Amino acid sequence: MKFIIRILLSAIAVLVLAEFLPRVSVDSYGTAIIVALVLAILNLIVKPILVLFTLPVTIITFGLFLLIINAIIILLADAFVGGFVVDGLLMAIIFSLLLSLFQSLLFSILDSD
Repeated sequence: MKFIIRILLSAIAVLVLAEFLPRVSVDSYGTAIIVALVLAILNLIVKPILVLFTLPVTIITFGLFLLIINAIIILLADAFVGGFVVDGLLMAIIFSLLLSLFQSLLFSILDSD
């Protein structure tokens, strides 16, 4: 049940960000839920592999390369989900940072109950 609530909260965050960021768009509420699911799956499967392969670069940059990895995950979701568009790497980095911030705020509210 908690997983479903987290996916719905992530979908809300995606919708809000798509409304405020100029080069990010989501077609519908259903697309936002699919984006949230795809991001959860990509973060579960692909992200650890990318982190492992780029570990030397991540260490050299003191972890800042993880921002690029998060942006790559966002761009992969863009490629997989029709109706979700993020235009460019810089916008993907900004979207990733803001999505992480919104998710941490929303999930902390959820965990405080």
